[in-house]
Amino acid sequence: MAQFRAKKLDLGCFVNIMNIRDHTKRKVFEAHEPERQALRYTIRNTSLPQRTRAQAQLQLSQMHCYTRPTQIRNRCIMGGKGRGVFREFRMARYQFRLNALEGNIPGVKKASW
Repeated sequence: MAQFRAKKLDLGCFVNIMNIRDHTKRKVFEAHEPERQALRYTIRNTSLPQRTRAQAQLQLSQMHCYTRPTQIRNRCIMGGKGRGVFREFRMARYQFRLNALEGNIPGVKKASW
């Protein structure tokens, strides 16, 4: 992981190490996604020789795990929780409720009927 992390981080926007790690994973995934897609295309192309396809499969399996899309997890930007996170607001349920009641989220208000 240290090989991908920036030498100097602005830690003001991150809550904990899990958010820093998730941010790093997102940046690494974005940088390596075209290469992964090219390798996957090569592997699936049956008109290519078997040796070429096998080499592409080996390269893909040897890439760092941070280049995989399954490594990215939606985390709360306020508390760093990984569960119960609303995608639209990138906040956990509890943080969403607190911020909505305080009026910090535009267009959201408590329902009453």
